[in-house]
Parts: sequence; structure tokens; C-alpha cells
Amino acid sequence: MNTERGDDRDTPTESEPATPAPPARRRLLLISAALAVFAADLVTKIIAVATLEGEAPIRLLGGAVYLQLVRNPGAAFSMATGMTWLLSLVALGVVVAIIWIIPKLRSAGWALGLGLVLAGALGNLTDRVFRAPSVLQGHVIDFVSVFGPNGEVWPVFNVADSAICVGGGLIVLMAMLGRDYDGTHTSAKAKETA
Repeated sequence: MNTERGDDRDTPTESEPATPAPPARRRLLLISAALAVFAADLVTKIIAVATLEGEAPIRLLGGAVYLQLVRNPGAAFSMATGMTWLLSLVALGVVVAIIWIIPKLRSAGWALGLGLVLAGALGNLTDRVFRAPSVLQGHVIDFVSVFGPNGEVWPVFNVADSAICVGGGLIVLMAMLGRDYDGTHTSAKAKETA
């Protein structure tokens, strides 16, 4: 601290933004969101397998939603069928990347978005590792079809797929608003580098 010039860096000035929230709170938000959504995904898949196996699709909300069991060897929304081992490695890479970014995380929006993506990646990775036919090639349990049975209108999905989409959307929104994961604004970074 430079007291000769009256420079007090502990107090933000009008030109300096306030210090982002402590990382511990953001880590707690990310971990809490990830655990809650991972648990919801796991429980709903267990219930789906126990109650929907071999059954006709169950029509709900006047046909807006159908519940039916689908074992998906591909990615979200049944894409990349037959590349389960590669999708397992991609999911593992996503998990590692999120864990790497956690110590630098100071944005609540990013924490929530990354927590949802982490939960979704772990939820589907768990299926790929522990479900038949084999390790890293297991089929993901999907059970929600909207606006028609059998994925006729929209591909059949699960809680993990929804979490990945919502979390990814939130991360894109944060980036569009110029908010970075470390709590800074991209406009402030541009001013610093100029």
C-alpha cells in the first residue's frame, strides 16, 4: 500500500469495480447445483428403468409429454449413435475442465451454469460407465418425449440432457453479457489492455 499518495487499494474507487464475491461461495453454488441435479438425474433414471421397462409410452398433459424408456447409445438427443466411447471421453474432459476452473470461479452465473453442465456430464457419463453393454459403451437412459411418443417431434431426453442445455445456455448468456467466470467484465479487461 502506497500511503504517500494516499493510495488505498483495499477500497474500490469509482473507476474500479468492486471485488467479486469470494470463490468459496461460488464453489459451494457450483457443487450444490451439481449434486442436486446429479441426484435428480440418478433417481429419475432408476425410477424410469423400474417402471417404464417394456411398457407403452405414458401420455401426460394431454399429449404434451410422454414417458417411455429409451436406451440411447449416442449423445444428447440421440446424436452420434455408435460413438459411445468417444462421448465418454468427451464427458470426462468436460468434468476435468470444470474442476480445473473451480479455483478461479467468482461469478454466480458461471457457477450455476457450470454446475448444471457438470451434473449433466456426470449423469450421462455414469450411465456410459456402469450400464450395459460395457464400460465406456453403456447406453444412456432417456425417458421424456415431448409433443409425441418415440421422439417423433423432439428426441427423447433425460434430466442430465436438460441440465446440459440449460447450463450451456446460461454460460452463453453470461458471455454475451460480457461477464467472465473470474467475475470480471470483458469491457473492463479491454480497457486494461488498451
